[in-house]
Amino acid sequence: MTKIAQYINRIEIKSLWSGRKHIVWQLRPDVNVLSGRNGAGKSTILNRIIQQLRTAPPTGEIPGKPVAGVRIDFEPQDATSIRYDIIRSFDRVLLDGPRLQTVTEEPIATELDWQLYQLQRRYLDYQVNVANRMIALLSEGSPQAQQQAMMASEGKRKFLDMVDSLFADTEKKIDRSSNELRFIQYGEPLSPYRLSSGEKQMLIILLTALTEDRQPYVLCMDEPEASLHFEWQKDLIGMIRTLNPHAQIILTTHSPGVIMNGWDDAVTEVGDITQ
Repeated sequence: MTKIAQYINRIEIKSLWSGRKHIVWQLRPDVNVLSGRNGAGKSTILNRIIQQLRTAPPTGEIPGKPVAGVRIDFEPQDATSIRYDIIRSFDRVLLDGPRLQTVTEEPIATELDWQLYQLQRRYLDYQVNVANRMIALLSEGSPQAQQQAMMASEGKRKFLDMVDSLFADTEKKIDRSSNELRFIQYGEPLSPYRLSSGEKQMLIILLTALTEDRQPYVLCMDEPEASLHFEWQKDLIGMIRTLNPHAQIILTTHSPGVIMNGWDDAVTEVGDITQ
């Protein structure tokens, strides 16, 4: 029987930097911010965690033996499966971009474009799943089921309102008549691939959190503040937690803005977990 892990409880990394360092990190179930000077190893630690998570087979079982000296302890301890998402914020040009231009009316030239393209399908699947769940709940007819059905539809509305509010200064709004992700600016249609890098990045983060559908997930992000306005940085963690309060966030950052809205106690310095 499958038992989904609720969150990562502890991470141990042996033989970091050719055996010179040993990492032991006790994680919180909600938000974990890894901080440190340039070259301290923040991204290295996160990448080792991701590498271990990616050893899980397509069925999603938790990895068995450690890879590259990484051990991850989950809660509950007897969990057999883990859900996780990885968000990369660096908008590099894809080497095979011209080939990818044939799969959509817009060119997919960068990594952010490719992430958006993949999330489009996930967004459609999410809406179908929510609709099916609402139909099942409403068919029960009980007041409790009706309340649960309303909650099921609330996530998408919050997401749409968030994005419209964030993009309001440039007169961009999500086209709510479309099931696909489309925008309207000054009365004209606008593809999400035409957004700025910062707008794409924020959209990817919020869309990922939404489509997790309030399920327990481990959300790994490497410097998500890149390209984001300072005000967006301050609200980032809060918005993710609003869309999925059951996500465990693990992120690296250089920006104090990311933790300003009440998350300073979630910060761990690399030196504090290094032996």
